Amino acid sequence: MKNIRFMETVLRDGQQSQIATRMPISDMLPILETMDQAGYHALEVWGGATFDAAIRFLNEDPWERLRTIRQHVKHTKLQMLLRGQNILGYKHYADDVVEEFVKKSVENGIDVIRIFDALNDTRNLATAIKATKAAGGEAQAAISYTTSDFHTIPYFVQLAKDLAAIGADSIAIKDMAGVLTPNDAYQLVSEIKAAVDLPLEVHTHATSGISEMTYLKSVEAGADIIDTAISSFSGGTSQPSTESMAIALEGLGYQTNLDINKLSKIAEHFNPVRDRFRQAGLLNPKVKDTEPRTLLYKVPGGMLSNLLNQLKEQGLEDKYQAVLEEVPHVRADLGYPPLVTPLSQMVGTQAVMNVISGERYKLVPKEIKDYVKGYYGRPPVPVSDAIRHKIIGDDPDVITVRPADLIAPQMVNYRKEIGQYAHSTEDVLMYALFPEQAKDFLGRREDPFYDVPTQLVEVTIDVD
Repeated sequence: MKNIRFMETVLRDGQQSQIATRMPISDMLPILETMDQAGYHALEVWGGATFDAAIRFLNEDPWERLRTIRQHVKHTKLQMLLRGQNILGYKHYADDVVEEFVKKSVENGIDVIRIFDALNDTRNLATAIKATKAAGGEAQAAISYTTSDFHTIPYFVQLAKDLAAIGADSIAIKDMAGVLTPNDAYQLVSEIKAAVDLPLEVHTHATSGISEMTYLKSVEAGADIIDTAISSFSGGTSQPSTESMAIALEGLGYQTNLDINKLSKIAEHFNPVRDRFRQAGLLNPKVKDTEPRTLLYKVPGGMLSNLLNQLKEQGLEDKYQAVLEEVPHVRADLGYPPLVTPLSQMVGTQAVMNVISGERYKLVPKEIKDYVKGYYGRPPVPVSDAIRHKIIGDDPDVITVRPADLIAPQMVNYRKEIGQYAHSTEDVLMYALFPEQAKDFLGRREDPFYDVPTQLVEVTIDVD
């Protein structure tokens, strides 16, 4: 009887996918101990957008949130998502920042760090993997799954071998768009398991409506762990339901180690939390929808909603279909990058600009220019000379080395810049990743009048 383990996403990807990561720690605390007793392999509780959202919208210290969760979860592994050399931000950082962030993540309670790169450039993963192992954590290297003529089963199998070679303790197939079809999942999992002797975890989203079939075929092919979300925050742009997948797999003879009664209590806790966010307008009903166009345009559900919002703000909703059709063209021009942060935002913005301007690459954001110059890493497929010339002209500032090789150590300067407000290395790292938000957060912590506007009052005194 095969034992299939579950990683619960409601505290990170589940709520990030459906309520833009707005869940405060107060909504988590009452149920953490029950979650710890439910039989999960791991709880995803940190990373992704949680760090940014905590300080930007919730006025919470993300490090304190992690420590608090660790105090209540004694037996189950805590997991986080890390964007390789980008850490939790949108640009590359020096190796010393990556190493310090990983070290402090493990010290504050993280057991498993899932590390991915938007381009599957293993050079951008090596430092984080090495640092995770040195800190005593599990380095789970993630394959950013996408489809194109270039992204074949042999390509991904070789990538898994490369990740194992640079020290991965486990492998994850990260299907952020929900485009991994059941048959491809079976083939991919089968061949990776035959080629690499490491635990294999499969992550998908329910956006396109095929996720449960994808998980079933993955399990049949030998996957060890699947990612699910408790029913309250499952489906749509999130993951399949934890309870439903557990019941279905157990009915097929698999062992999950999950306590269904505990899962029911977890759902009972999060149902009113979900309803509160819905009533507040932070849970858009569309995030629960099935969107088959994901399979046609290879666009993640969150990216679909972001594109629509961009166009709405400019009164150009009627251009939505045109932008949607432009995305695959931009992606092909840029060498078929997987549509995951930050590339999903970059490709989407370029598609919008192409449609609005009426001319492809007439308007080009700095990020796209830097991408073509090599400052994000190596594209899966080389960008053609014609497209390169159209985007950056004859600019000679093009690199082929690992981007972080060009970045001098940064921690010393970050410590100096935020020294007035930082009490710890964790505070410095908060500033390193999100300078403006962290400075305001730390400033308010030190001085209740930090962001109160100064008022100049002119007083006239009559002297008789």
